[in-house]
Amino acid sequence: MKKRICFLVDSIFSIGGVQRVTAVIASALGKEYDVTIVTFDKPDTKDTSLYGLEGAHLHYRHFSYPQISKAEKKICKAYSWLYMRFQPQSRWTSMLYGLSSFPPTLRRALTKELQDGHYDVIIGVHAPLAGRLATMKKDLKGAKTIGWIHNSYEALFGKKYLYIGYLRKRHYVHQFQRLDNVVLLCHHDMETYQKYDSKFAPSVIYNPLTLQPGTPSNGTSKRFLAVGRFSRRHKGFDLLIEAFKLFAQKDDEWQLDIVGEGDEGPLYRELIGKYQLEDRIHIHPFTNNIQEYYSKAQIYVLSSRWEGFGLVLVEAMAHGLPVVSSGLPTSLEIMGDFGIYFKNEDINDLADKLMEATHIDWQKKSEEALQIAHRFDIGHITKQWKSLIEQ
Repeated sequence: MKKRICFLVDSIFSIGGVQRVTAVIASALGKEYDVTIVTFDKPDTKDTSLYGLEGAHLHYRHFSYPQISKAEKKICKAYSWLYMRFQPQSRWTSMLYGLSSFPPTLRRALTKELQDGHYDVIIGVHAPLAGRLATMKKDLKGAKTIGWIHNSYEALFGKKYLYIGYLRKRHYVHQFQRLDNVVLLCHHDMETYQKYDSKFAPSVIYNPLTLQPGTPSNGTSKRFLAVGRFSRRHKGFDLLIEAFKLFAQKDDEWQLDIVGEGDEGPLYRELIGKYQLEDRIHIHPFTNNIQEYYSKAQIYVLSSRWEGFGLVLVEAMAHGLPVVSSGLPTSLEIMGDFGIYFKNEDINDLADKLMEATHIDWQKKSEEALQIAHRFDIGHITKQWKSLIEQ
């Protein structure tokens, strides 16, 4: 009988890098295992045309939490407030915080959903759901529990870029250690976690190339490309526009294409208008044929303030594109000496590196890009996931 694998996700039927990677890994594993995706997406949002899911051997279950009483909310918030106020360091108090921040009614409902699936392996996608999975572990008897962390240590817990928050760091590391395994996206993060807690022993599995590459770029378009969600501060497209303004003072030929959607779109358009760059910088919506933009570009730019894993870097290199990137640990780990790096958030340095990229030996860099991209083949990454599942 095939092993039953569950991916517990916030969303699978929406636009995003985590959704795409989850879909690709789940689809690959679905060829050998019985794979179910439990999602908080509403049933009417189901769209298997995203990420090639229409041909995948996958099951889907749509879960939603029940309502809880005001009394239960107040009791749970009381302990959560005390934990955050006094910051106890013990595993026991951390376990209590995990329970109080996940009210019993909600916890029992999700636990029952997972118990009913009789899964052999349950993978909590993203740090919050990995933490939730840890609170349910004792009631999921017989199931291996894995947390799959998609953001960097700095983005989750750093004082500058907070997803979860610096004060919750000890709690989350305690919770992660209660799981059977935790998957991180780069060795730098693993080393950072282990400096914080030497007893924490996560695994590292890179994300794979998640799309079928289009025609390789011919390197003649004089177009920079950047791709990503327009979420608050994350991808640094505001920095890129500011840097391109400086670059454009010295160059009157190159164009910049930014592909994506999100809350910060109006800010980017305002900056473009402010600097009168409407004829040089072009914003495009998300598309299922992103390969067309990679194929037409000459240089890819990653301006992110932080990344868990720069999947777009692999996609760009798979189309033969040289890359200008902020000097993030994950970028350095993925690309090594290949990348053209600028100091994170330094607009002047980014402008200089854009200019430098226009004078490289493009053909030589393009050939190197294609070679690096091969390391992230889906077959190779799937073998690592299978090894983890079968341990």
